[in-house]
Amino acid sequence: MKPAPSIDPADLLRRHGLQVTAQRIAVMNAVSARPHGTADDIADQVRSEIGAISRQAVYNSLATLAEKHLIRRIQPSGSPARFEDRVADNHHHLVCRTCGEVVDVDCATGSTPCLTAAQDHGYDIDEAEVVYWGECPTCIAASKENATVH
Repeated sequence: MKPAPSIDPADLLRRHGLQVTAQRIAVMNAVSARPHGTADDIADQVRSEIGAISRQAVYNSLATLAEKHLIRRIQPSGSPARFEDRVADNHHHLVCRTCGEVVDVDCATGSTPCLTAAQDHGYDIDEAEVVYWGECPTCIAASKENATVH
């Protein structure tokens, strides 16, 4: 479950040394409104909020916000990059192989990192990324419906 945002996007940008712009605020709002959205999804959402904005401006904002850890960029295998604003914890994702829906999955142990590497090779590990793959309930139901129709 995603906690309610408690800090104004403009304040977050300032805290991270970023210039506050309408585009960055709109991108942050769009990521919040469309968790796991692609850059194109985010661009569409931003355009609905502030009007014309270039795709490159959205990509630049997403890259800057991800670099400053204000949003997280994930890219499941075979999928375009997706963005979310749930950055305060180390959680994982579940991806539907059929429709591509992505949902959050909390860590099994609740601590960072959730998994302990068998060998750390001298790294100071601070995050584990796990992607679970399967089929979502909607696609399962559609598959069963199609099987009974044929």
